[in-house]
Amino acid sequence: MRPAHYRERVEENSRLKRAMAEAGCTQAELVDALNDCLIRSGHRATVSDRTVRYWLTGRSRWPHRRLRDALEHVFGCQVADLGFTPSGALLLRRSFLASTAAVAVSTSPGSSPDRVGSSDVAALRQNLDSLTGLDHRRGGHLDLEQAALAGSRDCLDRTDRARSQRIRKALLSLAADFTATAAWSSIDARHLDRADDLLREALLLARLAGDSGTEMRVWNSLAMVAHQRRDHTAAVDAGYAAQATAVTRRDPLFGSLAHARTAIGHAHRGDPQAALRSLGFAETLLAKASPEQERPPWIGFYGPAELHALSAIVRDQIGHFDEAEAASHRALAVLPGQFRRNRALVAARLALAQVHQGEAEQACATSEQVFHLMDGAPLPGRMRTLMSDLHGELMSLAPDSDFTREWVQRYRDEWSRCD
Repeated sequence: MRPAHYRERVEENSRLKRAMAEAGCTQAELVDALNDCLIRSGHRATVSDRTVRYWLTGRSRWPHRRLRDALEHVFGCQVADLGFTPSGALLLRRSFLASTAAVAVSTSPGSSPDRVGSSDVAALRQNLDSLTGLDHRRGGHLDLEQAALAGSRDCLDRTDRARSQRIRKALLSLAADFTATAAWSSIDARHLDRADDLLREALLLARLAGDSGTEMRVWNSLAMVAHQRRDHTAAVDAGYAAQATAVTRRDPLFGSLAHARTAIGHAHRGDPQAALRSLGFAETLLAKASPEQERPPWIGFYGPAELHALSAIVRDQIGHFDEAEAASHRALAVLPGQFRRNRALVAARLALAQVHQGEAEQACATSEQVFHLMDGAPLPGRMRTLMSDLHGELMSLAPDSDFTREWVQRYRDEWSRCD
């Protein structure tokens, strides 16, 4: 116990705050920049919003060496200039460890490797949460996929050293979630064969872990893969499988997403009544879902905004173009700003609904939001496909107009950046 007179002094890191302001860097942007730097250096993306918040408040004053290197790379200065210094307790601890290392080795020659416990699981989960946040802002890309697969391997490598069966199942669950995250990155990039293989692996791991939430996530993703392959019967079947998972009976939010995904399959199969019926179920279940219930971060994207966005896809497909446009507007009005990739996708869908109503010039203006939102990052494959569809519609509707020619030039410029 610490003496009564002891008070740990915590001061705000004003130097880091000032450096961020001078660089015009928000907290979320710093998280992305540091994680990108870590991934390029061959490390896992471990920085979250909480990490940066702890630095700014002074709660964490001496980051890990990898993070210090990343901070120096991003800001172009020493970490000391950013207000980071090792505490006296840390320096004392290092001295103590150095002086006792030989004794520790000599007194425990036959000691077994460290066992994996709940704190290790929590650290792995934080890494997964960081990757999920990066995906929400930037979308799927190869570095993210590789980092997620590295996380999955790390979890599986530790299962033999788990302290208990509960920890082992938690590691299997995390491995499933990491693998599903890698698969999602492949879906976003439209690498469908790769995504399909990863999802089959994630499904097996989720079942071994008894994790119905991740199992539902996998079926939801398999429905998306089938949709992108235009195998809409398989998409509906995957939607039904998602509805049948145990988590949908415990939490109506998961059930709502499963029904919404099934509605898209019905719409593309040419069954508008079944599509609208599934949408109705999705809306009813979402109204019953508690916003306070604890859920895995991957489903953080789903709520009223995403349901409006999925509704827009359904209504556009069944020919209700004005309702599709209205649904996209509603989605953009309530979609949180950190979901940058999702906002760009909704804007692309909105432009398609407008061009389907003959409003080519308005569609060009709307789709400029896509380029603006994704500025600085390549367009993911799924988004490029939507923009390609819009290009085809504009060339059919108003090929000789000035606004179409200007839009096509911008489109080609952005496309070349992705190649």
